[in-house]
Amino acid sequence: MQSVDRAVSVLEILARQGEAGVTEIAGELGVHKSTAFRLLGVLENRGLVAQARGHGKYRLGAGVLRLAGAAALRLDISQEGVPVCRELADELGETVNTAVPDEDAAVNIMQARGTASVTAQNWLGRRTPLHATSSGKVFLAHMSPALRDSHLARRLHRFTERTITDPAMLRGELEQVIEQGYATTLEELEPGLAAVAAPVRSHDGTVIAAISVSGPVYRLTADRLPRLGSRTAGAAAELSRRMGYGF
Repeated sequence: MQSVDRAVSVLEILARQGEAGVTEIAGELGVHKSTAFRLLGVLENRGLVAQARGHGKYRLGAGVLRLAGAAALRLDISQEGVPVCRELADELGETVNTAVPDEDAAVNIMQARGTASVTAQNWLGRRTPLHATSSGKVFLAHMSPALRDSHLARRLHRFTERTITDPAMLRGELEQVIEQGYATTLEELEPGLAAVAAPVRSHDGTVIAAISVSGPVYRLTADRLPRLGSRTAGAAAELSRRMGYGF
């Protein structure tokens, strides 16, 4: 824990001063120069600090911008998505979530509940599998072919009798997701649960999130899912517009 604290302190020093040498950093930390040098080496290897050319001082690296950008993006989506998801939840009466991709999972970062979903479970903050959720299928359908192949090459866990674990069958469904503009699941993650989801895009067209509508199968019946999918795609398009897509 002490090393982590010191590493964070190094980043704070560089953020405050712009540039600093090993001697300056060691002095502020109250450690030997060799300790400061090791800390800087680890941070440099991860791209969080970089050496300024010519005079051996250190500054914040591009890795910090990457982390900050990811955090800001999630914050922006969460904030901009509130009115969009709230309106959709009020209109449909179901639970609406905004999820973002996180390696091999979809993570729900915002949730709005409709009048019919008073007793619905809380999905906020949950990591859910890509192959068994509507948001996850959206991310699989829109990721690069190489990355999708990597995901589908893994063992796909079966959560219910209806979970699709055959990669070939799942690929066929992902093609349909692209064609129709939304993904569906029907009792694939949990018995009795159905959902639809549509992609949210950033200014450059990259899929950065998904809006989903979920509820019990006796309300989200198979014949109702296409209409819900189209409406969810409309809400996702509105959030995409708020994120700069189409301008």
